[in-house]
Amino acid sequence: MATGWAGDGAVQDQIDATVSDAVKRARSQLRHGPGLSHCEECDALIPKARRKAVPGVRLCVACQEAHDREQGAVSGYNRRGSKDSQLR
Repeated sequence: MATGWAGDGAVQDQIDATVSDAVKRARSQLRHGPGLSHCEECDALIPKARRKAVPGVRLCVACQEAHDREQGAVSGYNRRGSKDSQLR
């Protein structure tokens, strides 16, 4: 495939690097250790099952969903699937 100045496999290398960076960012945001018994945002009780399932949990389900929506709105990842757009 002719890609101008880029060498063979450069597009796939860029895509792989983008995915790798996203995985590293997600792993760095995971909490460890004991979680809180009450949500740090709204002070609602966090169920024992959630604390057991999510180590280091700090938010109730409702606040976590709101937080995830906010993070998704500012995500800088290109999800269109076009390899050409990955290099811009």
